[in-house]
Amino acid sequence: MLEKLAEIEARFDEVNEALANPLIMNDIKQMRTLGKELKELGRIVDAAKKYRKIVANIDSARAILQETADEDLRELAKEELALLEPRFDAIENDIKNLLIPQDPDDSKNTILEIRAGTGGDEAALFAGDLFRMYQRYAEVKGWKFEVSDFQEGTMGGFKEIIVAVSGEDCYGHLKFESGVHRVQRVPQTEQQGRIHTSAASVAALPEPEEFEIEIKDSDLRKDTFCSSGNGGQSVNTTYSAVRLTHIPTGVVVSCQDERSQIKNMDKAMKTLRAKLYDIELTKRSQETAAKRKSLVSTGDRSAKIRTYNFPQSRLTDHRIGLTLYNLPMILDGNLNEVIETLRIAENTERLKEGAITI
Repeated sequence: MLEKLAEIEARFDEVNEALANPLIMNDIKQMRTLGKELKELGRIVDAAKKYRKIVANIDSARAILQETADEDLRELAKEELALLEPRFDAIENDIKNLLIPQDPDDSKNTILEIRAGTGGDEAALFAGDLFRMYQRYAEVKGWKFEVSDFQEGTMGGFKEIIVAVSGEDCYGHLKFESGVHRVQRVPQTEQQGRIHTSAASVAALPEPEEFEIEIKDSDLRKDTFCSSGNGGQSVNTTYSAVRLTHIPTGVVVSCQDERSQIKNMDKAMKTLRAKLYDIELTKRSQETAAKRKSLVSTGDRSAKIRTYNFPQSRLTDHRIGLTLYNLPMILDGNLNEVIETLRIAENTERLKEGAITI
């Protein structure tokens, strides 16, 4: 462990030195790459300092027990060991998780797409519930949450809504949400109190940097149209909404949330890049997926991943068999327990597969 940490600390110093090089400071792409690496290494370096301090204190306490006959000193050493050994196990486990090679996309921002599935109006209402859940979760995490495009349901909620989420390790948390979410409850329109099952799909796409996905103007068709829905006097009077079509792939995105056509164009381009990047990721991951199919993040967005049962106030995540009976709190944005359990499960899988050697 200490040898591995020494290698990382040496690399941390190298990256720090490289970032101070004037030649590298003029290369934006390399600066971003090194800056991201420095941040990731910094977490391990900070944990390594705590680890070494605990190891040194444990060695000192054990030395007292072996070499000292003074009962008072020995008793103090025993008490210190009783406190330090659980902390040692905890910090060692934290470092093992930190040493697992991170998905390079984890630190990216996210394009979150929520679509009503089977269930008609009730599915649209459920899509609205999921939207509010993620909105509140983003508030808890301190992330920025911006709507890009939406289509409202006839009785409320959304047939479809697309959101740009930005913040620290945003995709690393939201990537577990991709898949089909199922709800079991009595719809507002149900007169006889029967429980119905509806569904909505969620897709979390990592938002790439501009230099990672190059889009040629010749490959792009741009259309403008009047916005629809709530939005003030400019709605249906100005051509502020934007629709982009990527001709080679046929991918179409639109944005009408802003009154400014320029702002809508910028949001639409971010969504388009994310969709094109996701296509490339899918191609690249096919070979890996054939070798290793994670139970946690399968990449299959048609897979049913979670059930929200209102009569029992129960949430069940089918990938890891997690069941919680605090559904109102979860729908109010308290997703930490669910997502952290999924993150731990994925790290456990990778440790079993020998993702790192300590």
